[in-house]
Amino acid sequence: MNNITCECGHVNPEGTVLCESCGKPVADNQHLNGNDGQKLLNMRYDGSARRSQTYNRTVIDKVWNFFSSVKVGVWLIVITLIASAVGTIFPQEMYIPPGSNAATHYRDQYGLAGQIYYQLGFHNLFTSWWYMVLLAMIAISIVIASLDRFIPLYKSLKTQKPKRHDLFLKKQRIFGTTEDAEVDLELIKKNLKKHRFKVREEDGSILAEKNRFSRWGPYVNHIGLIIFLLGTLLRFVPALYVDEFIWVREGETKVINGTDGQYYIKNDEFLLETYDENDERFQEAIQRNGQPVPKTYQTNATIYERTDDVVVGTDPELEEVKQTEARVNHPIKFDNFTLYQASYQQNEFKDMTFKLHDMDDEDTTYGEFTVDLTDPQSEYELEDGYRVVLDSYFPEYEMDDGKPVSKSKYPKNPAFVFNVYPPDESEPEVSFAGIGANVDGSGENDYKVGLVDFDVRDVTGLTVRKDYTLPFIALGGAIFMIGVIRGMYWNHRRIWIKPKGNGVWIAGHTNKNWVALKREIDKVIEDTGVNPPSDQQELKG
Repeated sequence: MNNITCECGHVNPEGTVLCESCGKPVADNQHLNGNDGQKLLNMRYDGSARRSQTYNRTVIDKVWNFFSSVKVGVWLIVITLIASAVGTIFPQEMYIPPGSNAATHYRDQYGLAGQIYYQLGFHNLFTSWWYMVLLAMIAISIVIASLDRFIPLYKSLKTQKPKRHDLFLKKQRIFGTTEDAEVDLELIKKNLKKHRFKVREEDGSILAEKNRFSRWGPYVNHIGLIIFLLGTLLRFVPALYVDEFIWVREGETKVINGTDGQYYIKNDEFLLETYDENDERFQEAIQRNGQPVPKTYQTNATIYERTDDVVVGTDPELEEVKQTEARVNHPIKFDNFTLYQASYQQNEFKDMTFKLHDMDDEDTTYGEFTVDLTDPQSEYELEDGYRVVLDSYFPEYEMDDGKPVSKSKYPKNPAFVFNVYPPDESEPEVSFAGIGANVDGSGENDYKVGLVDFDVRDVTGLTVRKDYTLPFIALGGAIFMIGVIRGMYWNHRRIWIKPKGNGVWIAGHTNKNWVALKREIDKVIEDTGVNPPSDQQELKG
């Protein structure tokens, strides 16, 4: 029968769960088989059993053991990374052109792959419930894995004793013996303190330790990651994070998205500056681009705050907050909101003026009317009793299966279907009018609606941001880096010295950088009469 020796030195019968001497759990990662003369002591958690390795009966135990597994944590991270990569194949819905229908946009722009991408829900991947569950599971895994390892390690390091069992010392990787009655223990202690070791004694045995704090580096990393994940999850709380987009036309006053109707913006003027086409430094780039290259673009704007309560059907009462401008990398800031200059559109149609004339004589006229493309009227009264009724309006006109449709709600290529009512006539003539297109609906019309003039204006695109989560993300990143530095540039070193008969035994352990520990021990025992210990792992090799 194999006996199991606890780290306290007591030999327990095979199958023992708790040590008969010290009462601690006897587990594979903290016991020594008394018949195994070659095995070194596993000091990863300093001889303490983890909960996941000692309990596996209840549902809580099984859930704990599942999330405490490093493999599970790694797979959760891998799955999340793969999902995140899939989410970047095509733009997320928030980044497609405003006003576009997502159901048709992905199909039209990216074909079958885009349609599948949309139908699987990847167009809103980073706000999907299952992606949130993945992030939450990673956070749970980090917390449970940390507690599963931190608690036993903390208990073991807190209760370290200078006096250890002989078998404990023998099973350390750095170990050596000296048979010499002239060993100078006082000089050893002096040298240890000189090398910044904290020295403790018990019945003549010595424990020298330094840089214990480095053992907590991985757990500090985990705390940083948890805070970082918390910051990312808080971005889905509207009160803490706003990421919106707004198009504002010149002269237009519009409520700022994400402010709950509290703030408005007026686009006073949009300015665009391009690189000089005659400058030799830029000619190659301009030719390659095929059109003028923007140098800078700017929105001169006025920010307003609503001072009355929101009542449906009433115009807001606005108070000016500030007059300012937004340029690339120079945003507008107000009340924790930031407006970034993100995009623009030039020469968007503002209004169009038409006239009604005879089909065969463009010089005749029965009156003109102007269509405001942002708020068109349904009917226009002309001279001598003529009326024009707007039947259909297509802001961005195109043909789809022989039928006129609009790609968006923005007047980029406007087209109209007009019903023309002559005086005292109840049946209208149908006319189709647009840029470069005037079609007789029946082919037998007496009248024609012709384009006379149009006005254009520029449109600015602004990103609206409010972010209270940045302090969490920054704090998590800073704590993570502190943990990395602690674990990377320092290592926990311990040296045990135990008087034995006419000499001493010496053993050492570190969590990494064994060569440096061996070198430091050699300096500590110099001129003390103690023989340099050996690295038992190298001896095995």
